[in-house]
Amino acid sequence: MELDPNKAQREAFLRFAGTARFVYNWGLARRTEAYREQGIRLNSFSLGAELRSIIDERFPWMREVPSRVREGALRNLDRAFQHFFRRIKEGRKGRAAGYPRFKSRNRGIGGFWNYGCRVEADRVRVPRVGSVRLKERGRLPLGLTKGATIVERAGRWFITVPVEEEIRVPENRGSAVGVDLGIKSLAVTSDGEVFDNPRCLNSRLRKLRRLSRQHSRRQKGGKNRRKSARRLAVLHYRIACARRDALHRVTTDLAKNHGLVAVEDLNVRGMMKNHRLARAISDVGFAEFRRQLEYKCQWYGSRLVVIDRFYPSSKRCSICGDVKSELALSERVFRCESCGMVMDRDLNAARNILVAANPVETQNACGEGSAGREMSDPVKLPSVNQELLRVVG
Repeated sequence: MELDPNKAQREAFLRFAGTARFVYNWGLARRTEAYREQGIRLNSFSLGAELRSIIDERFPWMREVPSRVREGALRNLDRAFQHFFRRIKEGRKGRAAGYPRFKSRNRGIGGFWNYGCRVEADRVRVPRVGSVRLKERGRLPLGLTKGATIVERAGRWFITVPVEEEIRVPENRGSAVGVDLGIKSLAVTSDGEVFDNPRCLNSRLRKLRRLSRQHSRRQKGGKNRRKSARRLAVLHYRIACARRDALHRVTTDLAKNHGLVAVEDLNVRGMMKNHRLARAISDVGFAEFRRQLEYKCQWYGSRLVVIDRFYPSSKRCSICGDVKSELALSERVFRCESCGMVMDRDLNAARNILVAANPVETQNACGEGSAGREMSDPVKLPSVNQELLRVVG
C-alpha cells in the first residue's frame, strides 16, 4: 500500500531507513569479525545487547530513532545468514552460496521495520513520525498491527502489514492445461490460447539508454547526478510494474480457470548464457511467473505440476511421440518426420507438457493435430518417466 507522506515525514523515513542500513552493516561487520577471531556466531540478541551498551558513547544520534527499527535490522541480518546456511546445506552446484553483503546507499534507500503502527480509515500512525496518509482506502485491516515494513521505491514509500486470515480454498474443477513459456509469446497453452509478451524493457529501451547516458555524464556528487539517478530509478520502477502486472494477469487466469497447470522447470541461468537472448529472457520474468503460479494455485484450489527441465517437450511430436535429435531455435513450426504432423512449435511443446503432467488422461485434451490424429489412442501417447515429475501444492 502506497503512503502519501509530507516533507517532514519523508525526512523521518529517510532517517529511519538510514539507521536500519547502518545497524545492518554494523551487525554484519561485527558478526564476521567475531567468527574470524573467536570462532563464535553472534545472533540478533547478542548484537542488540552489545549495541545498547555502546549506543550512548558511540552512536548517540540513534536515540532519535525507535529501538524497534534497530531490532528489525538485526533480525533481517539473522534471516540473511539463515538463508546463507540453507544454501550451503543444499549444495548449490556451480554457484556461490551468497554470503550477506553490506547495504549501500547507492543501491537504494531501502526501508525499515517498526512496531506499534496503527491503521485507520485513511491513514497510518507510525511511532515517532505521526499520522501518514494512505493513497488508497479499505485495503488494510484497521487497528494495531504486529509490525509494519516501510520501504522506498523510486521516490515512493510503501507499507506492508502482516495479516492473518483464514482462506477457504475452493474446489477447482477446471480443465488441465500445459503452459509453454517463451520470448515470442509470454505463454502458450495446450488449448491454443496465446498470451502476448508485452516486452516491457524493449519498448522503453531507447529512453533507458538516453537517461543512462545522461546519468553517466553528470559529475559525481553533484545535484544533477542525483536528479538523473532519480529519473533513471523511476523508469526502472515503471518497467518492473508493467512486467509484474502482465505476469499477474496471466497467472491469475491460468490458476483460476484450470484445475491443473503444468509448466517446465526452466534452467534460466543456463539460458542467460546466450548473450543474444539474455536481455529478452530477463525481460520476460520466468522465475516470477513460476513464483506467482505456486501461491495462486493454492489460492484457487488448482494443482501445479512442474516437469523436469530435461523432458524433450519441444523436440517431441505431440501426436506420435517421435523425438527429433536436433531442433534449431529458428524453427518456429514443428514438422514431424514420422507422422507428417505440422504445428506451431510452442503449441506442440505445451501439449507435450500437458501429456507429461497427466499421462493417464485418455481424453484428447489437445484436439486434432494437422495430421488429423487423435491423442486418445494409448499406443500413440509418448511414454513419460514418473521420476521426472514434481508436484507443487
